[in-house]
Amino acid sequence: MTKMTMFIDEKLLARVMKITGIKTKTEAVEFALRETERKAKIARFVATETIAADEWRGAFDPAHDLAALRAAEKPASYRNKRGSR
Repeated sequence: MTKMTMFIDEKLLARVMKITGIKTKTEAVEFALRETERKAKIARFVATETIAADEWRGAFDPAHDLAALRAAEKPASYRNKRGSR
């Protein structure tokens, strides 16, 4: 583990912490590093690997019913909360 000083956009850091529920700045930076690594691995895999049609079919639950899931979701509320603009 390394201790270092970094210049980080405080507003961006606060937004990331709020939307992810992360409590500390250190956790937020570690999350960002892990997420960047994960996305790079996925991009590398997609660019280099080929997946046959039967492999794609086997990757999804045949009982999955997207229309039923959407119908069961609670509709979003777009009303402003009290005190917000």
